[in-house]
Amino acid sequence: VAAMASEPSTQSRVMFQAGDKTEEPAHRKLGKLTVKYNRKDLQRRLDIEEWIDGQLQLLFDCEEEEIPELEIDIDELLELPDEGQRSRLQELLQECGKPKEDFINGLLYRIKGLRKMSGPLKK
Repeated sequence: VAAMASEPSTQSRVMFQAGDKTEEPAHRKLGKLTVKYNRKDLQRRLDIEEWIDGQLQLLFDCEEEEIPELEIDIDELLELPDEGQRSRLQELLQECGKPKEDFINGLLYRIKGLRKMSGPLKK
């Protein structure tokens, strides 16, 4: 929509107004993103990852930086059947001298019902 501004000067000015339609696609995109990565699911996953870090510090009796190179991939665990999850965790924690069954049981309980994450948010 263009309109001529009526001014007493000799130069005319043309002003353009953007329609509301340019805002709509951005709003739809945001809505889709919210559905795909539910904030509650993201918070639950973050809480589980923080719990894992704390438990590993206790298991290895050291600070986070001193924990042996160990990556527990929640998505990888979610792809495995229940016994496969337990076996994978035992394999990852084989260097730990302390009893690890409570940690494994606690982690398996926490990831029940968690959905596999895909896309750029996965580490």
